[in-house]
Amino acid sequence: MNQKRKQHAPETLCVQAGYQPKNGEARILPIVQSTTYKYDEADEVAKLFDLEAAGHMYSRISNPTVAGLEEKITILEGGLASLATSSGQSATLLAVLTICNVGEHVLALSNLYGGTFTLFTSTLKKMGIEVSFVNHAASAEEIQREIKENTQLIFGETIGNPGVDVLDIERVARVAHENRIPLVVDNTFATPYLCRPMDFGADIVTHSTTKYLDGHATSVGGMIVDSGNFDWEKSGKFPHLTEPDPSYHGLSYTGKFQEAAYITKARVTFLRDMGNTMSPFNAFLTNLGIETLALRMDRHSENALNVAKYLSKHPKISWVKYPLLEGIPSFDLAKKYLIKGGSGIISFGVKGGAEEGKTFINSLNLATLVVHVGDLRTHVLHPASMTHRQLTEEQQVRAGISPEMIRLSVGIEKVDDIIDDLTRALQGPPGSTKSNNRDRR
Repeated sequence: MNQKRKQHAPETLCVQAGYQPKNGEARILPIVQSTTYKYDEADEVAKLFDLEAAGHMYSRISNPTVAGLEEKITILEGGLASLATSSGQSATLLAVLTICNVGEHVLALSNLYGGTFTLFTSTLKKMGIEVSFVNHAASAEEIQREIKENTQLIFGETIGNPGVDVLDIERVARVAHENRIPLVVDNTFATPYLCRPMDFGADIVTHSTTKYLDGHATSVGGMIVDSGNFDWEKSGKFPHLTEPDPSYHGLSYTGKFQEAAYITKARVTFLRDMGNTMSPFNAFLTNLGIETLALRMDRHSENALNVAKYLSKHPKISWVKYPLLEGIPSFDLAKKYLIKGGSGIISFGVKGGAEEGKTFINSLNLATLVVHVGDLRTHVLHPASMTHRQLTEEQQVRAGISPEMIRLSVGIEKVDDIIDDLTRALQGPPGSTKSNNRDRR
């Protein structure tokens, strides 16, 4: 993409960035539903395997449709290059494995998505990578105390899931860089439209593209975006990126690919070996979703703020958290990092505890109970008994999960209809079952 187009507004880039057709080619990003690619000479393919030439050789490693999506997200995030994966979990896993080896350590902020928490505390532990946690609001001094000699990265979320706490990216990035390690930020809830973590010092950004980027609950996927700003050689802590790799005849990633060393190794080593690849069709659907990302995030943010204000005044609600709701602890950070809007996720507590919260969920009509967030419909979920069920009570508390917490993913429907649905559900029994409510419509 030319430099002039890169300077366009995010709203324009959502529509135009990524795929650029040549004369006579399809205007819309085509679905290249092929596992393999034809070449004329043997030496051409040999060069692909030796990383001496650019091109697609096998769709487990790269594909033209997937590459178009990767380019779009790279531009939106202001990065150097991206790698698409089969899911957000795969993106997180590969982001860490590209940096960490057996016997090394990750420091994570505590308010993480439940799936990320179990990945870190269970699967990575089995791989010999230790993960410890520090409060998302910890001071620089507190974070510094948790860093070990073998700490290789710090991991956090722009907006925590489901606690919706906003990360002070600049503060954490400073601590990371003082210790010669990168900061990895999951930007799923904010999306690059509301926040670009690299503008505040993050080195690597991950996404579950399954959420707002797709926006329609059709396609599971993930993305790793490399800023190209971290100096792996100067750090001195990452020999697997700087020293010869025997699997590529002694190639050094920093020597060969310079600032693209990290994202190249993620693709040609871990995506090659593990095969957690995004399908071309999912890439096509996700790219299609991103074309309306700006419109949707504006509406999600507007609706969610109105719903949060409504809930904060309701007598049956004990507390409400939304990034741009005045009075919550991270409100000032939200004003700094989320100037276009606070996204569409609200967490709140129903008076009476977990059972009252479940009664509320069961009484909803418009909002649906699904294990998902971030698409254009309004959804609801009880984190303690669902997404964070595998955590102990102590772990739930550390992650900001309380028994009465409800996670509400506010959609783009007419906000009056959303609020009406919440109002009816909060009235609860007697006689107000979901089926009876639908019968009266």
